[in-house]
Amino acid sequence: MADDRRRAKLAKEMEAVGARVQGSVFEAYLTHKELAEVVRRTQKILDGKEDSLRVYMLCAECRKKIRIYGRGKTSEPPGAVVL
Repeated sequence: MADDRRRAKLAKEMEAVGARVQGSVFEAYLTHKELAEVVRRTQKILDGKEDSLRVYMLCAECRKKIRIYGRGKTSEPPGAVVL
């Protein structure tokens, strides 16, 4: 089981770059360079024998196919204006 302090540190790192959408699930729009930096920082926190960080990359076409049932919404791209 993951240590709660590590989990809290990891969540803080992720909240700095993205939106928490559920428990330990975050959405973020990152460049390849930003993603590499996030991975580098989180690897310093994670215990590879107990913890994991999963990154699922979605292309623009895949994002259009996201379906949410119940509460919630997808994160908007940076600079997007929703009226």
